[in-house]
Amino acid sequence: MKKQEYAIVDIETTGGNASHSRITEIAIVIHDGEKVIDRWETLINPEKDIPPAIFALTGITNEMVSDAPVFEMVSDKVFELLSDRVFVAHNVNFDYSFVRHELEIAGLKWTAKKLCTVRASRKIRPGIPSYSLGRLCKSLDIDLENRHRAGGDADATAILFSRLLEWDTDKEMDKMIKKTSQEQRLPPNLPREDFDQLPEKPGVYYFYDEHNKVIYVGKAINLKKRVASHFSGHKITPQRQNFLKDICAITFEICGTEMMALLLECIEIKKLWPIYNKALKRFEPKYGLFEYEARNGYRYLAIGKIAKNQSCIETFDTIYNGINLLRELAQQFKIDHRFCKYGSMPDGVFPLQSDQEELPNIEEHNDQVQAAIAFYLEKRPTFAIVDKGRTNEEHSYIWVEKGHFYGMGYIENDIAINDLSQIKDHMTPYPTNQYIMQLIFSFIQKHPQKVRFEKQEEHEF
Repeated sequence: MKKQEYAIVDIETTGGNASHSRITEIAIVIHDGEKVIDRWETLINPEKDIPPAIFALTGITNEMVSDAPVFEMVSDKVFELLSDRVFVAHNVNFDYSFVRHELEIAGLKWTAKKLCTVRASRKIRPGIPSYSLGRLCKSLDIDLENRHRAGGDADATAILFSRLLEWDTDKEMDKMIKKTSQEQRLPPNLPREDFDQLPEKPGVYYFYDEHNKVIYVGKAINLKKRVASHFSGHKITPQRQNFLKDICAITFEICGTEMMALLLECIEIKKLWPIYNKALKRFEPKYGLFEYEARNGYRYLAIGKIAKNQSCIETFDTIYNGINLLRELAQQFKIDHRFCKYGSMPDGVFPLQSDQEELPNIEEHNDQVQAAIAFYLEKRPTFAIVDKGRTNEEHSYIWVEKGHFYGMGYIENDIAINDLSQIKDHMTPYPTNQYIMQLIFSFIQKHPQKVRFEKQEEHEF
C-alpha cells in the first residue's frame, strides 16, 4: 500500500481574496509522513501591480516578479506536485482557495483532502497563547527565516508538521483528513467544541470575533445544519474569506419554533448591530405618527421622520402611508387641518383652511385629537400566538398588544392561565418594529388556528 504523502504549501499574494487577487510566490514541500522528500518554489508574475502594503509585508516588488513566469506556465508543475497528496497549510482554506482558483483558470480541475496546521496545533497542543505561524513557531522553538516569504513559511510549516506528527499520539490528524471530517470545513480560528455543542433544534446562533464581539446573528430550524452550511462550498469572495477568518467562537439560544427564532434574530440584530448582518438592517421604518402639544395649548398630529430611540403612535415605511392615515383620522374626527402636519409635503397638496378663520374651541379640539388616537389604538387587536415549546412540558407564546409586538416567552403546561391577559406577565418584553409585525401578520394568515384573541370577535389581517 502506497504511503500517504503530503504537499505543504505556502503562497504570497497581491491581496486577501482569490477572486480579485493573484499569487506572487508559491512554495511546495513534499513530506512522506516521516521526512521531507522534495521541495520547489518560484516567484509568480501576477500580471498586476503589488500594492505598497503587500510589498511592506513580504518585500516582494513589482521588479522582482516582472521576469517571473505567470501561473499558467507553472500550473502543470503545481498540479503534478499536489496530485494524490494531502494539501497542508497554515490556515489551509486561504492557500487552497487561491491555488484551486489559479489551477481552474489554467484549465486544470483539482481537488484534494486538506489539513490545517492551525487546527491541528489547537487540537494537539492546546493552550498556546497564539496560533499565528510566527508566534506559534516562537512558542515551539521552530526556526522561522524569511517570514512572509513562501519558502520560509513553507519550511517552517513543514517542521511544525513533523513535530505534530510526533506528538499526535491519538491520531487526531488522521481523523481530520478523512473525507467525511467536518474539521477541515470549520473556520481556522473556531474551536471544534463550539461546533460540536450545537443541537439539531430551532434557534438563534451567534458568531464572535477574537475580541468576543458578536459579528453575525442567524436563525435556524436546525442549528447544527445551518451553521455547517456557512462553512461548506468554495466561494472565494473577500467577504466570505474575511467572514470565516473572523469567526472565533459560537454560542446559541434554543427556540421552540422557527417563528420564535426568526423574531429573536430580528431583535438581536437590532440590538447588537453585527458587522456581517446586512439584510435585516434595511427594515427600519422611516416615518411615524406623532402627537404633541404646542405652547398655545392646542394638540397637534404630525407625520415626520423618526429619530433614533424616538417613540411614536405608529410607524410607516413611506411618508404617504402615514399621510393617508392622518387624513382619514382628521376627516373621521373632524380635526382642523391646521393642526395636522404632513411632514415636508409642499404647500397646496391638501386643502388647508385659511389662517384668518377662527380657531376651534381648544378643549373640544383636544378631545377630538385624543378620541382619534384612542380609536386608532383601540381598533388594533391584542392577541397571543400559542405554539410548541422547547420541550414537551411547555408552550411558546408571542404576545401582541394593540397591534404591536410586546414580547415572547415560554410557559410550562402546569401553569394555569384563566385569562389571556395573564400571558403577558410571563413574557419577556422586546422592542417592536414594523418588520417584526409584518412577520407576525404573515404567520397568522398561514396559521390562524394558533392565534388566541383577547376579545373573541372576527379579525382580518
